[in-house]
Amino acid sequence: MTARTKTTGQSNAGTARPATGRPGQRAEAALTKGQTTSLIDQIYTALESKIVTLELPPGALLSELVIGREFNVSRTPVGEAMQRLAREGLVTILPRRGIVVTEISVSEQLRLLEFRREIARFIARTGAKRASAVERAALLRVAKGFVRAADKGDEAALLAADKEFHDLFAACAHNNFAASSIGPLDSLSRRFFYAHKLAVGNTPLSARLHANIAIAIAGGEAQAAEGAVDAMADYLDEFARSTLD
Repeated sequence: MTARTKTTGQSNAGTARPATGRPGQRAEAALTKGQTTSLIDQIYTALESKIVTLELPPGALLSELVIGREFNVSRTPVGEAMQRLAREGLVTILPRRGIVVTEISVSEQLRLLEFRREIARFIARTGAKRASAVERAALLRVAKGFVRAADKGDEAALLAADKEFHDLFAACAHNNFAASSIGPLDSLSRRFFYAHKLAVGNTPLSARLHANIAIAIAGGEAQAAEGAVDAMADYLDEFARSTLD
């Protein structure tokens, strides 16, 4: 998929250039390590959402300086957020040239799904055994949210439920290696689905398949959870291949 190239974060006329000692930088300097990490997370989350929903399309050029102005921070936390996005395959950092949002590739997506299926089966099976009571309750709530949003055709609610589901799914197995492996795959998969859903997607079916996984894990049904993951993986594989038609 090829998309137009643009530069994000064009500042409005009259926006002051960052200067040493400006309020944002002074406040940033006073942050604790935990607060700095939270700031990086906020920048990452905002940029990840824009990339996944194609507000920042493939080929978009990103500027650390301009993004720093938008968040009223120095380039340091922006750079950390960019490094995380690069590790997850959402941007490419080109030395002395800038940062660009990566292109979307069907062949890459199919390879991603092949690997993701195995990790997801582990997480579903293990999560059904290890998920806490709080996580199980949250999964049931998200499952209901999926069905309700699908019935109403509420795209914003579906996107919110999808993000919450994937965060819960990654965490419920209580295995940091599995969670760190599946997170980047989910971001790339969500972007691929978002790019093609109007042409070939079946959003109500996708919502119900997600809900089935959540319900099985919440109910402690390991075998059913694995089966629900396989059904979701089969749908995503078919979805990706259909974009070639």
